[in-house]
Amino acid sequence: MGITSALVLYAVFWFLTFLVVIPIRLQTQGDVGEVVPGTHAGAPQIHNLRKKALITTVIAAILWVIVATIILTGMITLEDIDLFHRWNSDYSG
Repeated sequence: MGITSALVLYAVFWFLTFLVVIPIRLQTQGDVGEVVPGTHAGAPQIHNLRKKALITTVIAAILWVIVATIILTGMITLEDIDLFHRWNSDYSG
């Protein structure tokens, strides 16, 4: 795996994790009871984005290390997940 591939893999893990972490403990204007006129009651009031970004970075790093280790050591190869035997080296068709 090259450096670019590693960075892209980490970015994918980071953004997917961030999308999962964002709604956790989110307090909306409706929850707090202070709806600003002209806004929706579901608009975030307390979001803690800095803390969520830090949590996301740690979780994404852990996931990235696990997947990068699997890829680099060859624990799981393309032949292991090939259900239709398209990548088998002894396949001549």
